[in-house]
Amino acid sequence: MGSTTNTEGHRVRRTPLEGGKGSVELRGDGIVHLIWTPHAKIDVADARAAMAMVNEVCNGVDHPMLVDMAATETVSREARAVWSIPCAASRIALLGSSPVDRVVANFFLGINAPHAPTKFFTYRSEAMSWLLGDTAH
Repeated sequence: MGSTTNTEGHRVRRTPLEGGKGSVELRGDGIVHLIWTPHAKIDVADARAAMAMVNEVCNGVDHPMLVDMAATETVSREARAVWSIPCAASRIALLGSSPVDRVVANFFLGINAPHAPTKFFTYRSEAMSWLLGDTAH
């Protein structure tokens, strides 16, 4: 696990996921950021690895979580089901960039009952505001 500074100037601890398809970082502002590698095909093992790493990084304390799904290629149905299992996220912002991302996220939210308040965003600034407690978005 390495410590670095992200593009927003926050100190973060970034930890690669088992399988190499992404990483989890705990940012200085308290947000957990799940980052998938570009064009990743996420299966159930990847989703389980991500949730395990989120729980490990959070170390027993719930944090708001940003899931950057804009670069993923596919997410299996079984993987989506894993994300409905409770983890150390107090609220979850799904960040996508396309109409397809929105459809996938809305399908997930309609079929699975997330354990924490969950919303889809196409703008990082809106997702961050919502995660940090500005419920106007």
